[in-house]
Amino acid sequence: MEKPDVEILDCDPCHLGEGPTYDVFSQTAWWFDIVERKLFEMRWSDRRVRTHELPFMASQLCFVDDGTQLLATDRGLYLRDVGSGALTHHLDLEADNTRTRSNDGRVHPSGALWIGTMGRHAEEELGSIYWYRGGELRRLYAQITIPNAICFSPDGGVGYFADTALGTVHRVPLDPETGLPTGQPTVFIEADASAGGPDGAVVDAQGRFWNARWGAERIDVHSPDGNRLRSIVIAAKQPSCPAFVGPNLDHLLVTTAFEGMDEAGRLGDPNAGKTFLLDIDAKGIAEPRVKTVR
Repeated sequence: MEKPDVEILDCDPCHLGEGPTYDVFSQTAWWFDIVERKLFEMRWSDRRVRTHELPFMASQLCFVDDGTQLLATDRGLYLRDVGSGALTHHLDLEADNTRTRSNDGRVHPSGALWIGTMGRHAEEELGSIYWYRGGELRRLYAQITIPNAICFSPDGGVGYFADTALGTVHRVPLDPETGLPTGQPTVFIEADASAGGPDGAVVDAQGRFWNARWGAERIDVHSPDGNRLRSIVIAAKQPSCPAFVGPNLDHLLVTTAFEGMDEAGRLGDPNAGKTFLLDIDAKGIAEPRVKTVR
């Protein structure tokens, strides 16, 4: 187990941290506390964290252009003006089902967003994974309890996803031009209760799969053929999602959570919910922009 140099960022602990991403244009990291309806912003130059209150639960952020973001929320997809914070409804996402909210997601190199939904109380098989691009929304996979680990190979030819409740990570062949599946999912990483649940994930420039293991205090790194190469200690029991950040994309921002912990549990896990910045021996890939128009 590796223990790299770590900085704990100066911001409120997250009830349920999620959705870290990095904008290379502005050199800014973004992430959420889903339950507390907060969006965090950290400029790399000074590491100062700014907190934005939201009117809804949100879980995933991507950039449309330098001044516009797309947020996945429990009320659908919303456009956000970076300068003013103004929010505009863009597209419904399960508007007919008030029992669900958005969860893990990531943008494919083609500009397509994969976004998961789940029950607000993790109800069994209530969630789905969707493909969105240019105003079009398609359901890819249904009957998922907790969609997670959504990410893509550098060339866009492979997609990854998991149902944390089942513990198995899948891989699926994709059309690099569209981000749509061209075949059926197969098992990439077998379920292993001793390794925690597969939560958020990201792929590095060499195609290696970095996966937060909820409940296991670590990030596991797998080769493209599924072999575990390394494990990195996170000093909190419930790491939720990693993202490559920094001017050289050679640091890892990791969100965590204190969700489900009672007072004794939080006393035993004093870093629960804190946001970590790790200096690592790896390099990430710049996040693609999402396409909202045809």
